[in-house]
Amino acid sequence: MTRYQHLANLLAERIQQGLYRSGERLPSVRALSQEHGVSISTIQQAYQILENLQLITPQPRSGYFVSPRKAQPPVPAMTRPVQRPVDVTQWDEVMMLLDARADKEMISFGGGSPDINQPSLKPLWREMSRIAQHNPGEMLSYDVLDGRLELREQIARLMLDGGSTVSASDIVITNGCHGALSIALLSVCKPGDIVAVESPSFHGTMQMLRGFDIKAIEIPTDSETGISIEALELALEQWPIKAVILVPNCNNPLGFIMPEARKKQVLALAQRHDIVIVEDDIYGELAAEYPRPRTIHSMDIDGRVILCSSFTKTVAPGLRVGWIVPGRYYDRVMHMKYAAGGFNVPGTQMAVAAFIRDGHYHRHVRRMRQIYQQNMETYTCWVRQYFPAEICVTRPQGSFLLWIELPEKVDMVCVSKQLCRLKIQAAAGSLFSASGKYRNCLRINVALPPTEKNREALKKLGEAIVIAMEEG
Repeated sequence: MTRYQHLANLLAERIQQGLYRSGERLPSVRALSQEHGVSISTIQQAYQILENLQLITPQPRSGYFVSPRKAQPPVPAMTRPVQRPVDVTQWDEVMMLLDARADKEMISFGGGSPDINQPSLKPLWREMSRIAQHNPGEMLSYDVLDGRLELREQIARLMLDGGSTVSASDIVITNGCHGALSIALLSVCKPGDIVAVESPSFHGTMQMLRGFDIKAIEIPTDSETGISIEALELALEQWPIKAVILVPNCNNPLGFIMPEARKKQVLALAQRHDIVIVEDDIYGELAAEYPRPRTIHSMDIDGRVILCSSFTKTVAPGLRVGWIVPGRYYDRVMHMKYAAGGFNVPGTQMAVAAFIRDGHYHRHVRRMRQIYQQNMETYTCWVRQYFPAEICVTRPQGSFLLWIELPEKVDMVCVSKQLCRLKIQAAAGSLFSASGKYRNCLRINVALPPTEKNREALKKLGEAIVIAMEEG
């Protein structure tokens, strides 16, 4: 963290703690420069961050003052989905979201891509170039089915941070986390089976269930603590559920980290009913606090938790390097991997392994945690400024996704179609429900740098929502 970022964080904490009160004049640039032993330009950069976050307001020839504090919008309440197995819908809407990627002029708040333009990724690009120049034969050859050994060894070391002790032989490399989840579902389910999911839940997982002819049962989920253990237990008693898919760390789309006690409860429930837990840990490394939260997999003693993850969100989606830790389902997972897609690309695996081994991965992830946290604060301020007052907003504990609940009369599916004409894309909440609920919600991606262009786009998004409310 740079000096000005550190100073901005310190001043923001003082404001939030009430040491500097609303409307109070802050110390002058020169006074702070002398107090902290830094240059005047460092103080000016720190004040610029606080101004962007709308925590302070400059007044000509008077200095900087603490901005009047707006009330924080409440967080969304526990969701109330229909608790019965249903066929997943919303495929056409998901295709519209995916098709928008081809339009380079589109400002995409609806996607889930990380920021891939940071200088901390330069060592990875150099390593990929070196491999292409010096190892073309190896790079263009078939891979082994379970993936490069050197990469699996590095992933095993990374998993220690989440509490899991595994060896390289326990890990299978996949085509991203999407590939890992697909293989997991193919390994433990068959057409017609029922799988429990959080509600709302990642639309990509939903569409996998649709593609495999598996029914989903949506379980009520709290935006701060995760899936309702009580509702899941009731569903398990009523229906022949085969598995439950969970994103307990930095959930997509709600952003929560499930408390450790609740992770243990859901694992005990799975053991009692003898079902599989498919744990999606793709965002776990991006938790705001360090050390990162434990996985449910780390608490598993009988191999029923299948952990899936990738470098898609922490590094770059184009690498297509993910992994699965199958536990007791290893043989079945290897068979399904071969049947569904076969081998992985050696070159990107070699580059990522070197990126981790040489210490660049941890430096990059530390940087991204800070950037996404700052972006989250900025975008949340903008949402409070430009969106209607009658909203609920999540308070994510990491990652770069923000979930917003609007008044019931707002139909974000219709608003999203209108916004496309303005080259602005938003992800309507209905994408994250098997049955198309949450039409009055949306998810936005705050990995987009908080530039003036993106601020204006979010302002237009807010204006469109206000108009939708007025038209009712």
